Amino acid sequence: MSTELEIRHVNVTRYVTPLREGGSMPAIAEADDGFLYVLKFRGAGQGRKALIAELVGGEIARALGLRVPELVFAHLDAAFGRTEGDEEIQDLLKASTGLNLALHYLSGSVTFDPVATKVDAPLASMIVWLDALLLNVDRTCRNTNMLSWNRELWLIDHGAALYFHHSWHNWEEKATAAFAQIKDHVLLPAAASLTEADAIAREKITAGKIKEIVDLVPDEWLVEDSPFADAAAHRAAYVKFLCTRITHSAHFVNAAVNAREALI
Repeated sequence: MSTELEIRHVNVTRYVTPLREGGSMPAIAEADDGFLYVLKFRGAGQGRKALIAELVGGEIARALGLRVPELVFAHLDAAFGRTEGDEEIQDLLKASTGLNLALHYLSGSVTFDPVATKVDAPLASMIVWLDALLLNVDRTCRNTNMLSWNRELWLIDHGAALYFHHSWHNWEEKATAAFAQIKDHVLLPAAASLTEADAIAREKITAGKIKEIVDLVPDEWLVEDSPFADAAAHRAAYVKFLCTRITHSAHFVNAAVNAREALI
């Protein structure tokens, strides 16, 4: 499958430490390119669906000009982790043999604190727009999923986005719906430029760009437990959902504007 976008492939060589604050128990791991990564496992609770959301959400964010750590496909050998002493981790490693996803580890980064760090209106608005598009329920004050690194704001962990795809129930209705949970977004109070962000985002995230990003999803993540006939049909549904949602972006933008007005 050809695409202008490319995701590098690495081989995991060393399991460093688990990140137990994550519900899916990601880990810091080293790869054969010598870099450290935050490794997201295909064998974790939400499985391949979370990896798809991470990949699609992260690359849409990047296309919008937002800062996201490099995403790579991380291969885990069947023999990896046999000497791991923790039985829970060993089971996770065994269930994750094959193709996983990882984010470049931002060494020295700190969790974004909305009290200590102010975000300007254009940036806050674009992030809110992104999360309303993706139906991302997981960027709240309780769990910001953003890091401050080198005095810049970086987005991480989009695994909870596109939550409809765990069942694909009524997905065509959800494509045009507002996103009520946007009222809990950590950056909503600062998002004073949502209409302007919408105009910019719609120019950048074209149907062609959506297809280019969705084409990155490996077939093997799309064929298991799928309601679609094959990987191509499954991939086409993601493209249709996202393109439809952007066409009707006024629905989720207006909902976000109204939610912000209720806050301030």
